[in-house]
Amino acid sequence: MRGRKQTIERYIIDLRRYACALLGSSAEADELVQDTLLRALARQHFRVRIRDMRAYLFTILHNAYIDRLTVTRRHRTTVRLDGGSGGEGAGLSEPAGQLLSLELGDVVRAIAAMPFEQRQVVLLVGLEGMSYQAVADILDVPVGTVMSRLSRGRAALHRMVEEGWETAPTNAAAPLNIGLTRRP
Repeated sequence: MRGRKQTIERYIIDLRRYACALLGSSAEADELVQDTLLRALARQHFRVRIRDMRAYLFTILHNAYIDRLTVTRRHRTTVRLDGGSGGEGAGLSEPAGQLLSLELGDVVRAIAAMPFEQRQVVLLVGLEGMSYQAVADILDVPVGTVMSRLSRGRAALHRMVEEGWETAPTNAAAPLNIGLTRRP
């Protein structure tokens, strides 16, 4: 039991980064990660042999996220995605002082504007470095679907960043808080 807990602890940072990218809020991401960890630990009594703990945890996180979306839609609750004025998400919409920050901000906004299915795949492959097969297992879709969504997502990102925001979809989401920091 202790070995599984130590293994799970190794992936908390990765889970939180992906949850922040999905939700755009650190507080909501922490709640989602906590829910994920509780579900994983609650299932440890099944003594199932898990080949890839990281993929297993990301699958649980994905399912917990979908559950939250379902509950939110069912209760028709309005959810603010912009982080409010002065909150942690507010800094993402302000112009940056350096070219690198501007480019990173453009990419973050472009990812936020992507359709949900493409955004998931781009984040799991690009940000988390997962294989196509691992992403397909997490999302419960064929590998070809992952490849297609990734291709369309990359093309959309390129279009939005290079050609400007006129090409952004009309159902654009709010800015993301994906926890990227500039390395020295």
